[in-house]
Amino acid sequence: MYYAHIREDGKSQTVEAHLSGTAALCAAFASQFNEEQRGFFLGYAHDIGKCSEEFQKRLAGGPKVDHATAGALECTKLQEDLMACCVVGHHGGLPDFGNVQADYIGAPTCVGRLKKGLDGSIPACHWDGTLPSPGKMPDFHDFFTVSLWTRMMYSCLVDADYLDTEAFMTGSACRGGYDDIQTLSEKLNAYIKSWFPAKSEINKNRCEILTQCLNAASNPRGVYTLTVPTGGGKTVSSLAFALKHASENKLNRIIYVIPYTSIIEQNAEIFRTILGENNVIEHHSGILTDDGEETGKNNLFQRLATENWDAPVIVTTAVQFFESLYSCKPSQCRKLHNIANSVIIFDEAQMIPTCHLKPCIGAVANLVSHFRSSVVLCTATQPVLADLFQSFCPELQIKEICPHVSDYFQKFRRITYRSGDKLSDEALASELSGHNQVLCIVNTRKSAQKIFEMLPTDGSYHLSTLMFPAHRKAVLDTIRRRLKEGLPCRVVSTSLIEAGVDVDFPTVYRELSGLDSVAQAAGRCNREGKRAAKDSTVTYFEGETPPPLMQRINICAAREALSGGGDPGDPETMERYFNALRSLVGEMNDKSGAVKALRNGINGCLLPFETVSENFHLIDQTSATVYIPIDMGEDICQRLLDGTASKSDYRRVGHYGVSVFEQQYRALVCAGDVMPLTESCAVLTNMNLYSRATGLSLKSESGKAEFV
Repeated sequence: MYYAHIREDGKSQTVEAHLSGTAALCAAFASQFNEEQRGFFLGYAHDIGKCSEEFQKRLAGGPKVDHATAGALECTKLQEDLMACCVVGHHGGLPDFGNVQADYIGAPTCVGRLKKGLDGSIPACHWDGTLPSPGKMPDFHDFFTVSLWTRMMYSCLVDADYLDTEAFMTGSACRGGYDDIQTLSEKLNAYIKSWFPAKSEINKNRCEILTQCLNAASNPRGVYTLTVPTGGGKTVSSLAFALKHASENKLNRIIYVIPYTSIIEQNAEIFRTILGENNVIEHHSGILTDDGEETGKNNLFQRLATENWDAPVIVTTAVQFFESLYSCKPSQCRKLHNIANSVIIFDEAQMIPTCHLKPCIGAVANLVSHFRSSVVLCTATQPVLADLFQSFCPELQIKEICPHVSDYFQKFRRITYRSGDKLSDEALASELSGHNQVLCIVNTRKSAQKIFEMLPTDGSYHLSTLMFPAHRKAVLDTIRRRLKEGLPCRVVSTSLIEAGVDVDFPTVYRELSGLDSVAQAAGRCNREGKRAAKDSTVTYFEGETPPPLMQRINICAAREALSGGGDPGDPETMERYFNALRSLVGEMNDKSGAVKALRNGINGCLLPFETVSENFHLIDQTSATVYIPIDMGEDICQRLLDGTASKSDYRRVGHYGVSVFEQQYRALVCAGDVMPLTESCAVLTNMNLYSRATGLSLKSESGKAEFV
């Protein structure tokens, strides 16, 4: 008798029981994209190598042994080389497949591991069973699709292995307990019932959009756009579409992919209000989960659900979503199979980084074509992507949920655009000082601080990512109060205020960047339509400071779209902008080389999973966090330094953190201005560097709100 696991109470799980349990789970997961038979095969093959004397000694406290390669070798006997790759990496990570001719014995590839097994350099396996048939291999004609399919199968295996092991070791798997899609649809219907009939013109238009979303939801799975002007109620309308669409097409969950944590927290709170606390899971870098000891059972469900996304509504970031799709790590990949058979909504879809557009759209197109998902690109400024989708999956056609887009943009038109040409910092500050209430958004932190310092002291405010979140929230609360009371309120901000921040100014200035940014800034002007459009101006201008390199292509595209008197609020102008941007970017839309590497290999190495994972990062610059010991953060930071911080402290400290680039962090460490806690986070000790007006003092040129 060979055993797979032994619990602390001495109870043992046999290898046969573990293989059978994992195979059943893996089959159920893979059935979501018609690979149930192969899933059972893969789950049954993965731990055959535990039938060795060496592994049984490992259970008794002996050294680690290779128990994966034996199962991989059994896969190759049936010519299942890709399943062998999954088995080889089910603990350590999905390796590069490799090169059969060139890889040496023991090379860090799947081929190298298999050659090591054939050479007799792994423990002798005494399993005497027979693997079930894997079924027919799908007929994919593109190695890029094959790579995603392999990751999906790998995900099924990893999650099934974890869950079967968890159930045995703990006595139960503390998962599930969610409402089904139909129940969630009923909750949404109850929430919106009072909206009808609408009592104001703006709410009438919002209800029309909502109704169109509900009507379109009965359509089959596919790629959709939801082009709704700012203030059109796209958050609830997109949720309404997703729930009904999931119900009609028997899809399992809704996944919201959002660029900024500030929007995630806001949207997740709306979804919880509508659907219930336990049905909505946030998964992003600002969420620190624990084992539930302090906050009880609900928090345990939250932590477990972030591991494999088995909840009905997931709210996550673009970084988490796309980097998981290209990852080779078990912890990141185990949730991938739950993306299949889902509705995926990309909020602010235009913010997918242009330099990574090709691999991002390639993955999304394949999720629709081969893994039974539906996708909604949701934004007021719709990017031009149809050609990219069809370059991967020619059969895909993009359908607009609200076809009368131009009509709605006119109905929601609440502002008047004005070109301010080129303005020096002094001229800009002078114009801003002449307004009682005005918002100015610029491209860099340096510009924001410089212009702010030129404004009158009374009633002037500054916002940037150099202020910790709790500080920004307090300033925003003050700004909203002063706006409501009609008090002087002049704000200079970086782009962080453009999306997901509910403020309403009579006048907005936006330094020229991408045209989508100009349109987003316009959403902070006359937001509720209480003033006439002619009295609510949005001035776009070119500033004195040269724009950051990363924004120059966007600015060139904006100039081209606006030439000849183009109106930034016209969907046709926005389409010209995105066409110009795509033309300027050209083939520079796969910066990491992920698509080319997966299609063609790298130097003879086929399907370089691990190499692509190491190279694909949605954010190009690594960052670190500086925690600021101010207000409630003071005691938390002190406990972090003392080593006495509680789990609650670790969850709350993110509200007092400022993200900085790695080189800036190193400069702070070298100067002795911070006390490091780890290699990537520290507590600020030189409090002269933090200003209540402008935040952390750095010489950074980045003003773009960061993806997380």
